[in-house]
Amino acid sequence: MNYLFTEEIASEDLLSEFNAVSDKVVPTLIDLAEITTLGDHKKLGDSIINALEEFIQSPGTGRNSISSRPKEEIEELLASRQRLKWEKGMPKEDLHIKHAAALVVKLEGNSLFSSGDISGAASKYSEALALCPMRSKKERVVLYSNRAQCHLLLQQPLAAISDATRALCLHNPVNRHARSLWRRAQAYDMLGLAKESLLDAILFINEFSQSTDPDLSLRQNKVPDYAERLVKKQMRAAWLFREAAIKHGGVQCEGDAGDACRQDSDDSEWETASESDVGNDGKDELGDDDFERKDRHSKASKKGTGHGPKIVCLPV
Repeated sequence: MNYLFTEEIASEDLLSEFNAVSDKVVPTLIDLAEITTLGDHKKLGDSIINALEEFIQSPGTGRNSISSRPKEEIEELLASRQRLKWEKGMPKEDLHIKHAAALVVKLEGNSLFSSGDISGAASKYSEALALCPMRSKKERVVLYSNRAQCHLLLQQPLAAISDATRALCLHNPVNRHARSLWRRAQAYDMLGLAKESLLDAILFINEFSQSTDPDLSLRQNKVPDYAERLVKKQMRAAWLFREAAIKHGGVQCEGDAGDACRQDSDDSEWETASESDVGNDGKDELGDDDFERKDRHSKASKKGTGHGPKIVCLPV
């Protein structure tokens, strides 16, 4: 009897651990599901979707042993795949109508964002994503990135990371959408993930420096001050180049062993920047189509959480 009771407890512990792992892993994989090619890996997104489908259908796990949230997310992903197949059979005229409807809703979201209704804007971007054809990847990149900006302002860093990652996966080339890189860098910063934030900030600067925007070329592709500050902050937080920083006075240490070190303070807060600072002053900086419109300054800047510079830009 005791053996059976112990076995039942062990089984419950394993199920609890399994659910905890799936709650973490499934959302991350779903965010990567729209990626096409990464290096030598072809159709990587399809492989991820197939694996997740097998995951919820396998006898060992199955739909009944997975907690509700990951299961719902996987089923939504599978529904989006069916939607893509369905759209392939639609007349082009109908797809253009859906695209135009998505554009109208996106512009409504931009208007709400400008007026300070960030939550309402996020809802509009979600509505636009539901309307926008799955194959209209350039427009979906913008919608995901716009919604990521809303999540940042609503202090929802995990949701911002998810949407920014989806935008980066959809973008061609992969992981090269400057605005999404910057927004994800800020979201990682809010969570205190210095190394992740640093990597995205560096990638953002790389994209910024390669921009063909004439407005940027007039400034000789100078690294934006806000990006430079975030990189310096995260290098200190991650203790990269610590010895060099100590040598040149960037980090002051007390005591012979140098165990207690004081980093330079970072009292930066939310800032407002024009989209020309993070991309193209007109169209999206990496080639978004004619549905893009000229960016303006956002009036929605607010105080941050003490985690470094936050650049607030009106979505495109």
